[in-house]
Amino acid sequence: MKQPKNSAIGRREFLAATSGLLAVTVPGAEMIAHAANTEGPLPSFPAPQPAGNLHKIPIGVFDPVYQHLSLDAMLDKVSALSLEAMEIGTGGYPNNPHCALDDLIDDRGKAKAWLKKFEDRGIRVATLSCHGNPIHPDPKHAQRDIDTFHKTVLLAEILDVKVIVGFSGCPGGTPQDTQPNWITYRWPPEYAKMQDWQWKEKVVPYWRDAAKFAREHGVKRLALEMHPNFVVYNPRTLMKLREAAGEEIGANCDLSHLFWQGCDPVEVIHFLGKQGALFHAHMKDTVFFPENVNKYGVLNFAFETSELDLASETFRAVGYGHSASLWKSIVKAYMDIGFEGILSIENEDPILAGEVGVERAAYVLKNVRKELLGE
Repeated sequence: MKQPKNSAIGRREFLAATSGLLAVTVPGAEMIAHAANTEGPLPSFPAPQPAGNLHKIPIGVFDPVYQHLSLDAMLDKVSALSLEAMEIGTGGYPNNPHCALDDLIDDRGKAKAWLKKFEDRGIRVATLSCHGNPIHPDPKHAQRDIDTFHKTVLLAEILDVKVIVGFSGCPGGTPQDTQPNWITYRWPPEYAKMQDWQWKEKVVPYWRDAAKFAREHGVKRLALEMHPNFVVYNPRTLMKLREAAGEEIGANCDLSHLFWQGCDPVEVIHFLGKQGALFHAHMKDTVFFPENVNKYGVLNFAFETSELDLASETFRAVGYGHSASLWKSIVKAYMDIGFEGILSIENEDPILAGEVGVERAAYVLKNVRKELLGE
């Protein structure tokens, strides 16, 4: 086993040997690093509290985690977990392993038969997702993602799906660029000029047209994931685009991308809910490694287990980055604002990979929901 250069124990060995919650503090927010191996005990929960006026939010899953399975095999898995809804990829970065987009929009009968497979198992198709970059400076890349978005809107109209999930995208910094340029800091002054050009010439015009197209086809909720490397990456940039392009623009609130930015999750939910701009929610956690945060800061993310020794943070299944009590507060915040979407599990945990992470996240979410509802 590979060992870190300046420690007697490797991070993967540490993760395998530890099953509790490690509470740490990092600048900007209270972060609780939950290190657990695949066989470790799951978080315990306090006694149920009365439900009051809280409503039950469906728990679902985003389908790329089951890309190796056929549609029927995936639905059997989701049914066995007693999940109530799904988010289905139609193209873009997650691809569309379970949704033959062209076939379904060309044949309404096929589309209805496809939907019936979900309904027969008591699973609601709550959202269609086409995470791409429709404002990419490469015209072919951009057009491919624009076409996928348009087709996804048409399928949503056929299926009466009210929410489409995606990314805001990112253009180049000048008309001559061939690759995206993610600008978050407006100095030196040429960066401010590039960012202003991006929003005026590329971002706002595209999303005004996209919102109009969606509205004309009965889709009034475009849930953009606040994600690094795209122009909408936090609540402020989301609201900036919403104000410029229309109220069809709202959030897919994936807290895993906001934890490392120092956002308070409950505050974010309440803020977006108050604006009527919270359309969808990805359920995914982030764990922080304090010794590396202290040395390297938070712009030091890992995606593979081989990168963990020097990483400041990585994605985890719900409850394995922050405590179950915090996730209870998060679910309660969604209930408090009258959230009408679903809690969609997206598993990108490099340690609890694939279906295992979905099962662990579902366990945590179902239990905190039961407590909140007094069941």
